[in-house]
Amino acid sequence: MKKAKSFAALGFESEEVKECVNLLNDLLCNLQVHYQKLRNFHWNVEGGDFYDLHEQFQVEYNAVSVQIDDIAERIRVFGFKPVSTLKEYVSISNIKEAGTDLSGEAMVKEIINDIEILLSYMIEVIEYANEIADLSTAMLITEFMKRTEKTHWMLTSFSKSK
Repeated sequence: MKKAKSFAALGFESEEVKECVNLLNDLLCNLQVHYQKLRNFHWNVEGGDFYDLHEQFQVEYNAVSVQIDDIAERIRVFGFKPVSTLKEYVSISNIKEAGTDLSGEAMVKEIINDIEILLSYMIEVIEYANEIADLSTAMLITEFMKRTEKTHWMLTSFSKSK
């Protein structure tokens, strides 16, 4: 007979849930700083690529906003509260804030760098979720990763044309 787990939040043991939530919060913090950077760049981009970049930054921050909400809600599903203060986001995130005085090209390079950081966090979450058989979290982040990889490709292609 199979032994019952001591804590059953969606079938996961307490320590498994805590580690998954920690990884999700790390990703959430990085997404929050990335989101704000995209807003900053949307508002402040100038130059010959203004229209293209202004629009693309808006598309991206709207997509990231959905990701942030989905991750926070996933954390709540586990019975925890997501990190939710600006101070915590900035202190936990490996993505750093940017100023308003960058060229459009420099903004794109910043976003490409951010995406590479985000992809590394997504991989960590997916690997851990798969390890504990948390298919819902793995699928959620995999969908984000697919979109993020495509964005990386597009922005990298755009920056090479400069």
